[in-house]
Amino acid sequence: MIVTLEGKTLVVSGGTQGLGETIARLAFASGVEGIAIVGRNAERGARVAGALSQPGRPAVFIQADLAEPAAPAAIMAQAIERLGRVDCLVNAAALTDRASLETGTLDDWDRLFSVNARAPFFLMQAAVADMKARQAPGAIVNILSVNAHCGAPDLAIYSATKGALATLTRNIANAHLADRIRVNGINMGWVATPTEQQMQARILGKGEDWEKAAAAVLPLGRLLTMGEVAQLSLFVLSDASGLMTGTLIDMEQAVLGAPPRGID
Repeated sequence: MIVTLEGKTLVVSGGTQGLGETIARLAFASGVEGIAIVGRNAERGARVAGALSQPGRPAVFIQADLAEPAAPAAIMAQAIERLGRVDCLVNAAALTDRASLETGTLDDWDRLFSVNARAPFFLMQAAVADMKARQAPGAIVNILSVNAHCGAPDLAIYSATKGALATLTRNIANAHLADRIRVNGINMGWVATPTEQQMQARILGKGEDWEKAAAAVLPLGRLLTMGEVAQLSLFVLSDASGLMTGTLIDMEQAVLGAPPRGID
C-alpha cells in the first residue's frame, strides 16, 4: 500500500506548531504538491513554511485568527490564490480551555465554539466550494477528540465543540458523496502537544513531569504521539483510504463501551 499526497495541495489549520506542524511536515515528505500553513504566530509560521518550501513545491504561511468570523473565507481565498486550488484540508486548530457546567461562562462558550466548530465549518464550506467549482474530488480530515463522546467535567464546553464537529463531519460527508469529496474525523486520545504541555504543566500546575505520571496509568505506558496521529491523518487524506467517508476513528488506548480496566 502506497500512502502519498503527490499532485495534491493541502491546507492545515493550526499548522505552525504541534500536531498541525507534524501533519504538515509529514504531508510534505509524502509528496504534497503545495501546502498552506495557517496560524496566528507569524514567527513560527515563517519558520515552518521556510523549512518546507522547495522550488515548484510551495509551502506558504497564512496568518489568521480563527476566532474572527471572516477568517475562514479569507484563509481559503489566499490559499487558492497562492496554491491554485485546494485538494485537501486538515482542521487541526483548536482551543482546549477548561470550562465545566459550574464554571463555564458565555465568553468560554463563544471562544471555544468560534475556533473549534464555527471556523472548521466555514473552512470546509470554502474548500468544498472550490472543489465543486472545479468538479474535482477532495478530502477533509477533522481532528476531533475522544472527549466528543462525553469528556471530563471540566471539559464540558470543549467536549461539546468536538461533538458538534463530529456531527458536522458526518453531515458534510453525506451531503457531498456524489461530489467525490470525502470527510472524516479522528477522535484523538491524549497526546503531549505543546498546547497540552502548557495546559498540564503550567495552567493546571501539574509540573514538567506530568506526562510521566499520566503515562504510568495508561495501558501502553505512554501517551499517543503526534506522529501516530499525523500518519493516520495522511492515510485518510490519501487515495489509499479509498471510499472512506463519514468515518469517526477513535484513536485511544481504550475501546468504547468496554468496562473500565480492573472491572470484570
